[in-house]
Amino acid sequence: MHQHPCMRESMSLPCGSNVPSCRLKHKNRSSSMRFSRYVPFLVASALSLQSGLACAGDPNDEEELALIYGDKTSVSIATGSAQSLRRAPAVATVITAEDIAIMRATDLDQVLETVPGLHVSRAAIDYEPLYTMRGIYSASNPQILMLLNGMPMTTLLTGSRGTAWAGYPVEHIARIEVIRGPGSALYGADAYSGVINIITKGPANATGTHIGVGGGSFKTRDAWVQHTGKLGPLDLAAYLRIGDTDGQRSVITADAQTARDKIFGTHASLAPGPVNTGYESRDANLELSYDKWRLRGGYVLRDNIGTGAGVASALDPVGKLKSERTSLDLSWTAPLFTSDWGVGFDVSAMEYKQRIPEHLRLSPPGTRFPTGLFPDGFIGHPDTSERQIRTSVFATYNGFESHKLRFGAGHDNLNMYHVATIKNYLFNAAGVPVPAGPVADYSTIQPFLLPHRRKISYYNIQDEVQLARDWALTAGVRHDRYSDFGTTTNPRMALVWDAALDVTAKLLYGRAFRAPSFNESYGINNPVQRGNPDLRPETIGTLEAAVSWQVRKDMQVNVNLFRTRLNDLIRAVANANGATFQNIGNQNGKGGELEVAWDASRTLRISGNYGYQRSTDPATGKDTGYAPHQHLNGRLDWQAHGYGVVSAQINHVADRRRAAGDPRPKVPDYTTFDLSLSTDRGLGNWDISIALRNLFNADVREPSLAPGTAIPNDLPMAPRSIYLRATYQL
Repeated sequence: MHQHPCMRESMSLPCGSNVPSCRLKHKNRSSSMRFSRYVPFLVASALSLQSGLACAGDPNDEEELALIYGDKTSVSIATGSAQSLRRAPAVATVITAEDIAIMRATDLDQVLETVPGLHVSRAAIDYEPLYTMRGIYSASNPQILMLLNGMPMTTLLTGSRGTAWAGYPVEHIARIEVIRGPGSALYGADAYSGVINIITKGPANATGTHIGVGGGSFKTRDAWVQHTGKLGPLDLAAYLRIGDTDGQRSVITADAQTARDKIFGTHASLAPGPVNTGYESRDANLELSYDKWRLRGGYVLRDNIGTGAGVASALDPVGKLKSERTSLDLSWTAPLFTSDWGVGFDVSAMEYKQRIPEHLRLSPPGTRFPTGLFPDGFIGHPDTSERQIRTSVFATYNGFESHKLRFGAGHDNLNMYHVATIKNYLFNAAGVPVPAGPVADYSTIQPFLLPHRRKISYYNIQDEVQLARDWALTAGVRHDRYSDFGTTTNPRMALVWDAALDVTAKLLYGRAFRAPSFNESYGINNPVQRGNPDLRPETIGTLEAAVSWQVRKDMQVNVNLFRTRLNDLIRAVANANGATFQNIGNQNGKGGELEVAWDASRTLRISGNYGYQRSTDPATGKDTGYAPHQHLNGRLDWQAHGYGVVSAQINHVADRRRAAGDPRPKVPDYTTFDLSLSTDRGLGNWDISIALRNLFNADVREPSLAPGTAIPNDLPMAPRSIYLRATYQL
């Protein structure tokens, strides 16, 4: 059940060769290696080195090399250790640095939009990305777990990556691994609808020093430097990037204040007016490794972040957000006693601060409520600081025949140690804001949240069993104990069958949970969102069936079907005093995804995926809304010899229904077309590219929340844009 190595190489499409046949790789081996300097990843070098052996090599050897170097045919997120993607006990997607380079993406969201079953929507607040996986949509997006080198990026206030996200650059990403479906049996909380693991470039992924600059539409400017080498006995990788943008300025025709003006006879609304999406960014990463030790440090600053369509769906061109994320991670892995044992540990710390450099205006100057006039606007925002310390240990044992056991345990100490409430109003007994004079710190008078600490202890066990030559079973379970809401246990099981030489089938089941965020559990003095300390975690059960078929040596087809059941969903429920978070409501989902990759010729690859899902409320039978029922993404990559690499991409998002209580017609469909061109050879150590996004200037809109009275015409996305980039290898 092994693919011919030429087939596997064709699926990787490394930048610089970008061709599917062994014959062309032999013919152009030296030029391919020359071009690989432009995107200096070890995968490209390894594949080039294999070119002289590929047609005659043992497939087992080729697969082992893939596991070592981490190409598109291997994945580690599914079990905690590297293994063949087609045999992995999960429906997973792997995106390599070569893929990112070919599509000329500038931000993580552009890459994730190409993942089957995943659509990147937007929130009104600072246009924060909402990763909608298989129809599971939320305004704060806590249902998908994002990891950076295996470390959670979750923040405590909302349970997501943080509202002040403002993009993530891609130059230092070595690969992205995505699980579509539950992952709590390995990763615990929030690995609910999926898991995204960003793996950064380390000493093994690149060599030398690379300097890059870029710029384009919306006054976007970026510069970065990346270096890998030695520091005495240590292997070193360092990355530094600075950037800023004014952001796209599509027009909101009506907002929440528009409706309020009609009620109170005022003219305060700034609509029609542009969204506010600019920001400044600073990123730094350092990795040091020695023998079995690895130390990673990171710093992410996002400053002067625009408010998007407004933090309360009323345009605010003045308010700004700021976030700082500092992380440190130390890990060690080694065999123990005999070759049957392996052990390792990881200790990580993350400090996350969210500040507001310019006051956020929930409503503009001249806003009137029944309680009075706000001449300077309705102003209010929180400041938060949190510190997360996570420790984990694991052991693997291969001493039993046909079994591979993995044991894990850990403890997390999650502390939101600082909370401030800045505003110019107070809530009266009826929950209506009352003008309170100048903006002041009300943290002791009427705080929105008090400091809290959450402690988590967990253990898990997993067994990978080779039932027969063509059958493998992976079973695992994780038990978590939370200091605030108790315990939860989440199992998973995966049966993988090598049905034929070119067909692999999988049957998967898993349960997962999402822990209540601090705002949902402990929020106070906000009548619209009162916390509830008695909340239980949301849960999900997913059943999947998947088939991977190597149709011929130049074509791969993957198909999977799924059913989901969501229980105890956390929602704000209206009551006499406003709204309080409750466990109420369920959701059923079903659908499937199709992926095709075809190496049509030695210089042309055509690939794409199609996803369909339908999610309903079982109590009413109505659609849950917001997520696209149909999502199509296709790409064509062509290496024009002597000119460069041309990549064209189409993205079609269709059939998005409204949520219950929203009388508007369904969200309009859209289709975008992107085109990128990059240099091939003959420019020395330079790599120059141009990327055109939304080339035909489609009217792209993401849904505003029900009932649609706040922003009735949805959230307009970026029009046509251009980005130029140049990279030089020293």
